[in-house]
Order: sequence, then structure tokens, then C-alpha cells
Amino acid sequence: MRPYLLLTPGPLTTTDTVKQAMLMDWCTWDEDYNVHIVQEIRRQLVELATQHPDEYTSILLQGSGTYCVESVIGCAIKPTDKLLILSNGAYGDRMGHIAEYYHLNYDILSFDETEQVSLSYVDDYLAHNADITHVAIVHCETTTGILNPLKDVAHLVKMYGKRLIVDAMSSFGGIPLDVYDLGVDFLISSANKCIQGVPGFGFIIARRSELMRCKGVARSLSLDIYDQWETMEKGHGKWRFTSPTHVVRAFKQALEELDAEGGVEARHARYCKNHDTLVSGMRSLGFQTLLPDDVQSPIITSFLYPEEGFNFKDFYGKLKERGFVIYPGKISQADTFRIGNIGDVHPQDFEKLIEAVREIR
Repeated sequence: MRPYLLLTPGPLTTTDTVKQAMLMDWCTWDEDYNVHIVQEIRRQLVELATQHPDEYTSILLQGSGTYCVESVIGCAIKPTDKLLILSNGAYGDRMGHIAEYYHLNYDILSFDETEQVSLSYVDDYLAHNADITHVAIVHCETTTGILNPLKDVAHLVKMYGKRLIVDAMSSFGGIPLDVYDLGVDFLISSANKCIQGVPGFGFIIARRSELMRCKGVARSLSLDIYDQWETMEKGHGKWRFTSPTHVVRAFKQALEELDAEGGVEARHARYCKNHDTLVSGMRSLGFQTLLPDDVQSPIITSFLYPEEGFNFKDFYGKLKERGFVIYPGKISQADTFRIGNIGDVHPQDFEKLIEAVREIR
């Protein structure tokens, strides 16, 4: 079932048991699906996000992670609000594009793609712009693999009394955090990331009091998270529109496997070991990482082209022939390629990857 390993930030390599969970058909009206799968997922997600589950709830939404990011921005930001977006990559910029489409009152603080969001800049901006009501940040920016200082940013946001939106697409389930302790109001992620499900839906972990403010605000029918939540609450797991049943069942299996692995801490430890094995091996072959180690996440790693004239397409093709699929680079200031460390992949897989790279080089 595995012609190659996906060493990407999602979709990613899944276990055979997650794939097998999609082999049964489900009725969207049946209690076996809604109550015992959907509602259980919603409960498990909140418990995964915080040790204070009564303060939060979860909403599942059809589509990719970007659908969920757009749904939160489109529902949480009222006409009287102003959003500050902190961006150091393509996904922070994408939040700006969403705000532009919705004609929202917003501003964006842009940082270099190889630099973390600057706390001093955020502090200064919030100190001089009292009209800001919400702040949005990407936790792990997969443009490069950089990990932003979420805890420190969250502290500043709360110190100034603002609401916090976190795109945790590539970190939730793979990097330990607690939304209550951080003061996160909306956290957004997707089925096909660190929880190791397959693509088809995303989800929002929302502070209940903040979700209540979203009633009647949505600019889109399909992306109305309040209405989606209310339907799931009253319908005991029922989705407003046709849900991706096979994907949802696979995600339930993936959650069970996360728990069996030892939870987020254990998975984080494996991802870190994957990353360490990858980086030490690639450096031994003369490759350099784009980012310094102190800002690098264990999710995805960017490498500089090793020499002028390096042919990524040829490199990619030869690795694929040997059973590994990697990612092209995504920044303009340097020629890079990226290798993901998440999914059902293990240190021994990266040892084999290094051998394959050595053969090619």
C-alpha cells in the first residue's frame, strides 16, 4: 500500500490501519456515525487541546485547513473589529489575502521568512494601536519550517487585552500546547497533519464565549462556524451539509493511534528524533539548513541547494524512484527544498533516506 513515503507537511504518510478505516461506508444520519464517531472526535480534540475542556468546544468543517482559517477570520472579525496579522511566510500572508477578500479592517506586521515574529515589534505595535481587537499568528510556518514563539506572543496579546487566533495547522497534535494556558481564543488545524489522518476536513478549537460572539457575523453560508457548531450541538454530531464520512472515520482511528503512541508528547519526541536524524545525515553529506537550529521546528526542514546548478527536479525524481517524495522550496530569497518529518515515519526511515541521498550525490 506504500509505493513511496510522503516526506511532506501534509498530506502525509498514514498507517495502513488509518487507510483501512476508510473501507466502510457510513450514513450521515446514523447515530453510529454522528454520536459514536463525530461527537467522540469533537470531545477528543478539545481534551487534546487543553486541560480545561469546559472552556472550549470544537467545530469540524469540510475542506482543507485554509477553509477553516477563512471561516474563523470571516466569523470572528466583526465590522467594528480590527485584526492584526503577524506574518513571516506564505500562510501568514494568506490570512492577509482572506482579510482583503472580506474587506476587513486589518493590518499586517510582516517579518523576514527566516526570522521569528519579533516580540518587540508586536509589543510596540499593540502599545500604539489600541483599536486592534484580534491578533492572528501562524504557530509553525511551513513555508520554511520556522517555529514562532507562540507562548511569548500569546502573553503580549493577552497583556493588551486582545483576542488570539492561532493557525496551528502544522503543529497541533505534534507540539505540546494548552490553549487555555496560552489564552488562545481560536485554534485551527486540519485532519491531515500531526494527528496523521487524511485530507478532507479541518477543525477549530474555540473558546465558547468567543464562539458565541460569532453568531450572525459570517459572510459565507458554508463557512459559518457558529451555525456549523449549533447544528452539531443540537443534532448530536450532525453536519449541516454532507460530511466526508470516510475521512472522518479515518481521523477517529488516527486519534486512537495518537493516544496509543503516548499522546502529543511522545509524538513530538518522535518527530524531533526524525528531524535530528535527517539534519545530522544531510549535514554529513554537505547540505546546509536554511534556518538556525534555535528557531527550527521538528515539523518540516528546509535545505539550501548544495551548489549552483543543482537540479531539484532530477534530485526529486531519483529520490522518488528510491521510495521517498519530498517538497520543493517556497521562499524567494534562496533556492531551497523541504523535507517533512511528520506522519507515520520513523528515524530508521530517515536513515534510509540519507543512504538514498548519498547514492544520488
